[in-house]
Amino acid sequence: MNLSFHEMILLAYIIPNVYLFIRIWQLFISSGYKIQYTIIYLIVAAIFPISDILGRSNGSFVGEVSGDVSDYLLPFYLYLFLGVLLFDIFLLFNLIIKVLPADRRKNIIFRKRMLITLLGLSVIVVIGGAINFRTIRTTEYKIEVPARSSDIRHLRIAFAADFHIDTETDIGFIRRFVRKIHEISPDIMLYGGDIVEGHDGERMDEQEKLLKSINARYGVYSVLGNHEFYRGQDRGSFFEKAGIEILRDSVIVIDNLFSLAGRLDSHFRERKSVEELIQSTNDSLPVILLDHRPTELEQASNTSTDVQLSGHTHDGQMFPINIITRKVYLLSKGYLKIRNTHFFVTSGIRQWRFPVRTTGKSEIMVIDITFTRDRG
Repeated sequence: MNLSFHEMILLAYIIPNVYLFIRIWQLFISSGYKIQYTIIYLIVAAIFPISDILGRSNGSFVGEVSGDVSDYLLPFYLYLFLGVLLFDIFLLFNLIIKVLPADRRKNIIFRKRMLITLLGLSVIVVIGGAINFRTIRTTEYKIEVPARSSDIRHLRIAFAADFHIDTETDIGFIRRFVRKIHEISPDIMLYGGDIVEGHDGERMDEQEKLLKSINARYGVYSVLGNHEFYRGQDRGSFFEKAGIEILRDSVIVIDNLFSLAGRLDSHFRERKSVEELIQSTNDSLPVILLDHRPTELEQASNTSTDVQLSGHTHDGQMFPINIITRKVYLLSKGYLKIRNTHFFVTSGIRQWRFPVRTTGKSEIMVIDITFTRDRG
């Protein structure tokens, strides 16, 4: 049986909630409050699946409100689940080490305080994650790359990925992003895919206008990510209206100074191999590669690619998912040099769906490249 992505998310929500409901019932709820607890828990827990079924797109008041609440509810349940799980693990060890006497654990005041502590810590983590998400930060790097036959001396790159823009995107966030880019004053603005989340034809005039105000000496470019593939934005007009040129498994030479290559996401069947794409670059010029997913670093390092920029991972977005992404990808975020290739993976400028980030940061990468001459 093949489950859709939304069905998997729903299962990932329901199964831990069953555990949470049972263990909170057993550990913390007094016999006189079992019915009230059940009613409240089921009502609150039902908000996320209701919002998933209704969606904001239907324009109903219930859909809007449940969607806004559920954006924070799933992260809250994640950390409440982890808190209760850790308490259960402690109780398991307590059977051996006897730190907490049984009479104290069963004491009604202790149980009430413990439940309030777990609820409060979960709320604090979500609030902190929401603040972290809304705070745009820059991460700066300085590297050296052989100039080869190019006359270029220095290049300042501003790089961002995983914007996931749709009609619900906070305009204030985009304004802050554009203001940051103006402050950085890059020579070239590059995007690493998953920029637009909305369907083609949705009205996003203000978002497009703001992004179009970004000017850079050598232009503004992007590749397509998996979400552009899902939403059909590979055929959409968003990028054109936002003043962003898409690289679709193609290479361009910019002012005869350096080559810029961009790969299609792996969802596109016609995607070229990284070797095939880089073979079409000019060997006498430095090569910068955009690839949405950081999945073929070893292959890219065996080509003439000098710099590769990627996104997609979000650095997991929420702990402990970042532990998984760091196992899946050789580089889940940050910088790594393999052979002569410099790899950069951003944790993303925004998030996927949930406006909470407890790992990584909402970042713009600023990469200053100094091009060196062979003095031999």
